[in-house]
Amino acid sequence: MPMYDYYCQRCNEKFEELVFSHLVSDAEIKCPHCKRMNSKRMVCAPAVSTNGKAKGSQSLCGRPSGFS
Repeated sequence: MPMYDYYCQRCNEKFEELVFSHLVSDAEIKCPHCKRMNSKRMVCAPAVSTNGKAKGSQSLCGRPSGFS
C-alpha cells in the first residue's frame, strides 16, 4: 500500500494519503483540510538512502501530475 503526496486544488494544501488499492482514482481522494474531493497526485522523487540509514521523511515533490 503506497503512500502518495496530493495537492488540493480547492484549498491549495499538500497532504499525504495511504492508498489501499490501485483501483482508487485521484478524484476519490478527499482532502483532510477542506474535506473536498478535488485533489491531484503530485510527482515525487523516491526517497533514497546511500548509507543504509533512513532519514526523516522529506518530500521531494513538484507540481501535481497533469499540470504543465
